[in-house]
Amino acid sequence: MKKFLTIFAVSLTFLSVNLYAQESIIGDIKYADLERYIALAKENYPKTKAFNETITKAKNELPITALSYLDIFNASYFYRPENRSVLDPINPYNVNGFQFGINLNLGNFLQKPFNQRKAKSDLKIAQYQAKEYELALEVEVKKRYYNYIQQISQLKIYTVSMQDNKNTADNLRRKFENGELSLDTYNQSRINLTSATTLKIQTEVNYLSAKDSLEEIIGMKLSDVK
Repeated sequence: MKKFLTIFAVSLTFLSVNLYAQESIIGDIKYADLERYIALAKENYPKTKAFNETITKAKNELPITALSYLDIFNASYFYRPENRSVLDPINPYNVNGFQFGINLNLGNFLQKPFNQRKAKSDLKIAQYQAKEYELALEVEVKKRYYNYIQQISQLKIYTVSMQDNKNTADNLRRKFENGELSLDTYNQSRINLTSATTLKIQTEVNYLSAKDSLEEIIGMKLSDVK
């Protein structure tokens, strides 16, 4: 039993050293990569494209609104042949030749300045909304990137932990087979190995999910990022 405690203590010491070495992920963060991911998200993420289209649409409304001032005028003309009599009841115009007229729609005329100001306001709103979303997108990319780095770090920790537990379980198995160890002690080492293996597998799943989440927001595979 004393030998088992010694082995167990040595294993914990190695594990503690590895855990201590991985207790911070700040050194693993690559800010150049992070800036690249943010730029890719702004370029590729569908919702960003939707906001950009909204701005383009609002910009296009400005010249259309300006040209719509012509809508308030209605031009018309009448033509009476010169050889017709002015008193001809079939063509009862009071003069011969061409007659031109321009009508002004006062209601439309008064609405035009308000419509133009509205178009300018719509453009500013679209730009503010796009800027707000851009800031939110940066935060989201950072969050997903930090989570991705965290999962890489945790995967390293639990991989080492599982290997340490495996080595300990193998050593104790040999001692158990030689009759130097009790069954309960050997079984406990197997339980510890199972727990460490389960944690590693779960961390692998978390790592893959974090990787997929980051790739989803930047619009491409991490392996394709240059």
